Amino acid sequence: MSSDCASGSTTHPLIDRAQVGARLRVIRKHQKLTLKQLSERSGVALSTLSKMELAQVSVSYEKLAAAARALNIDIAQLFSPTRQGVSAQQPTVVSTAIDGAAGYSTGNYDYHPMAGDFPGRSMTPMYARIYARELGQFEDYIRHPGQEFAVVLSGRVRIQFETGESLSIGCRETAYFNSAIGHIYLAEGEDGTAAEVMVVMSES
Repeated sequence: MSSDCASGSTTHPLIDRAQVGARLRVIRKHQKLTLKQLSERSGVALSTLSKMELAQVSVSYEKLAAAARALNIDIAQLFSPTRQGVSAQQPTVVSTAIDGAAGYSTGNYDYHPMAGDFPGRSMTPMYARIYARELGQFEDYIRHPGQEFAVVLSGRVRIQFETGESLSIGCRETAYFNSAIGHIYLAEGEDGTAAEVMVVMSES
């Protein structure tokens, strides 16, 4: 059971990596951490963190998420300024328009964190456009703690695991897996267009 859908033509906003780097630096400095200390906490190489802060490189979700965890912040704080004067009261619901959510491009993926205004989130929802089509476009598989649920919104996607297993899913089909196992999303199809997915990740 599979049906492919045409990819949407909407242009989604991408945040300048310099803004992400600047926010990472501000938060690190506010916590009085050196790059070396953040590297030790996060497992991300010191040289990579330095390049991230100076906007000299685009990095994967995995590395941004690792830095955010080490700083004890939600990754969404790296994509939007910290809001001042916000009530500490837990909201009942927040709503985010996919077309207006700021995103970050790695070249292989564009990803847009959703619902970043919800405090103390236990899940991280994310809209992503998948451009990569070959494993060779990646230095390594992506790994991060927790579990992951994905639903294809348009196009077709192959999820390749470091175990050698792979799964091909089309529009309105889903996958649920252990995200600590190395994985890569690849766009399939002969027309060369990006595939679109909605992903929800948990930390445990």
